[in-house]
Amino acid sequence: MYMNPRLFYFISILIFFGCSEKRKDKITTPNIVYIYVDQLSANMMSCAGNQWLKTPAMDYIADNGMRFTRAYTTNPVCSPARVSLLTGRFPGYFTDDQGEEVRENRGSIKIPQVSQEVLNTTLPSYLKKANYGLYYGGKEHLPASLSPSTLGFTYFSKNERQELAAEAAKIIRADHDKPYFMMVSLINPHDICYMALREKATSEQDANILKRATVELTTLDSAMKIPEGVSSDEFFKSHCPPLPPNYEPQIDEPQAVKKLINLRPFRQNARENFTDDQWRHHRYAYHRLTEVVDAKIQTILDAIKESGQEENTLILFSSDHGDMSASHRMEHKSTLYEESANIPFMAMWKGHIPAGKVDSENLVSNGLDLLPTICDYAGIIGVSDPRGKSLRPLLEGNKVNWRETLGVESEIGKMVINKNGLKYVRYDLAGFEEQLLDLKEDPFETIHFTNNPKYRQPLDELRTIYEMEWFSE
Repeated sequence: MYMNPRLFYFISILIFFGCSEKRKDKITTPNIVYIYVDQLSANMMSCAGNQWLKTPAMDYIADNGMRFTRAYTTNPVCSPARVSLLTGRFPGYFTDDQGEEVRENRGSIKIPQVSQEVLNTTLPSYLKKANYGLYYGGKEHLPASLSPSTLGFTYFSKNERQELAAEAAKIIRADHDKPYFMMVSLINPHDICYMALREKATSEQDANILKRATVELTTLDSAMKIPEGVSSDEFFKSHCPPLPPNYEPQIDEPQAVKKLINLRPFRQNARENFTDDQWRHHRYAYHRLTEVVDAKIQTILDAIKESGQEENTLILFSSDHGDMSASHRMEHKSTLYEESANIPFMAMWKGHIPAGKVDSENLVSNGLDLLPTICDYAGIIGVSDPRGKSLRPLLEGNKVNWRETLGVESEIGKMVINKNGLKYVRYDLAGFEEQLLDLKEDPFETIHFTNNPKYRQPLDELRTIYEMEWFSE
């Protein structure tokens, strides 16, 4: 059939620009996959320089995207941190069923019905307005009022382990008629919690936890197993991570920290009775459990790549909090020390986020910044707590006026950290206590500088910032 050349040219142009517009739409509203692990400290990746483990999946995200070294949770314990992720608010914004400010797991799980304002400004609420499909799989640890199903997610797997990664991969490989947001909430290396717990599960609460922990204990035992053919002497000489530089309790340690430890017999037992070799074995198992979860992350990354969607997918990776891992002779979390509060945060989108960049300057809040960042990439403005900021300008190498300070809550107190590495901590679990720490002068937080005359001015400034910008009391 004959077609006029001019008409053919005109139609070709229309088709070209039409396809270009479709490609543009596809690129500007990517699929977004948020991989979220439990109890991983910022230094627990080989890309962060840790030589005692290998994390090729995490390293792949870092090598092909940006890694932030100064990222913090809003609260270093599971449920409050997760409430923050979905709402973009501090956990302390909410009150529990007794009217108390939410700062620990029990209170967080007992958050009653939330306001319509909160429901209208959650992360999934914004993404539904942006016409995103919503998928959630894995660990919840959330109140019923803020559960994934309540907020509109399609819940694709309650498994937290191998099955979760496989089910996520199936969805990734499927055909989608619109962009999607997927949260994959993997459990490990959280199983490290059970090592100290089973040594002294004397309370009814802890005994009940152990009774339900068959899979967790089996996974932990596998992680603790000494490699075949390796003697005990060789194991501790060549395979076990050394004790951390801040192994001993902080000089003039706050009473709030002591009280936190003594509230749970197993934590007190670990501090007082674990030998050096037990602490090192704890660290070894923590590293192996991190490798366990890294393998699950690899399953997800493989599915994204093999589906041909890697260049149309924004991948975000982080954790809810860290683990003390023998620092200050502690395990578990809930403190404001770096091991517990400083978490990994990485973002990768090939062709849009420069590869292999490390940001060691800007302060990032996982709980406050995740919502505006994801909304920004989804093409919608998302605001809950106005102190949250989209990371997109930083991720794409643009100049931006960034925050000078950042607040973090916990069940034992609250803190503000500034861009220069000063941390002002106000404890309240055992009465009023305050500390000023300096991460540049003392990165392992072995001492504090609260009474040092040289720090009087920055201490006063941070007190004011604490009260005026972050935690008015």
